[in-house]
Amino acid sequence: MQDRDAPGALLFDVDGTLAETEEAHRRAFNQAFHDFDLPWSWNSELYGRLLAVTGGKERLSHYISAYGATPELDANTIAALHRHKTSLYEREVFEGGLVLRDGVERLIRSAADAGVRVGVATTTTKANVDALFTATLGPGWERLVPVVAVAYMVKAKKPAPDIYLLALERLDCGAGRVVAIEDSRNGLLSAVGAGIPVLVTPSSYTAGEDFSQAVAVVDRLGDPGLPSRVLSGPPLCGTFVDLAYLGSVLEAGVRGSAA
Repeated sequence: MQDRDAPGALLFDVDGTLAETEEAHRRAFNQAFHDFDLPWSWNSELYGRLLAVTGGKERLSHYISAYGATPELDANTIAALHRHKTSLYEREVFEGGLVLRDGVERLIRSAADAGVRVGVATTTTKANVDALFTATLGPGWERLVPVVAVAYMVKAKKPAPDIYLLALERLDCGAGRVVAIEDSRNGLLSAVGAGIPVLVTPSSYTAGEDFSQAVAVVDRLGDPGLPSRVLSGPPLCGTFVDLAYLGSVLEAGVRGSAA
């Protein structure tokens, strides 16, 4: 039975929010460049800048145009390169190369137990979502996370609101009953554009971004023995982010939008 103080649904971003995936993505890109005999290598500093562009194929196209990278690649080659990169990333995930961030699995399972629907709204691929959840939550993860909205389903990627609007439609839940959990400014702007209150938990690549439009910012969702620290927003009632705290985030967000 759903707690009346809890949100009706939770929407998670994937990369950086569910897990610190970006270094695995960067390694996969670099291996793909090597496999395609391309003279490219993305270090952490460069990749951090490239993350301002959402979507892997879009990121590749931006790198070629903005950084004058050669050789120039046509759309078909970029798509093939990205498919190979995705397969490399999936292999690392399935080999146990990633774990969920503190509190993610606890929150997903407690939401499912409480009748709070859970979904993801992401600009990554469905294959990447499946790989991460299968490796961490196990086969049948769709019972816990029944709504998946991914990049190919919408025309415009984050920071456009399209992916969150689609997720709301699939949840069959109004924006005023949903909390989005994000790690980046692009994701924050996307959710806010769809009218959804946002809790941000910055990742290693996004810690310095502007999250002033978030209802709350915490260093991590936390777990027993691993307390959360609120950087801005409502104070915690306990020691980590739970459904009751997300209910207070929702209330503050709805109250703020009505002001």
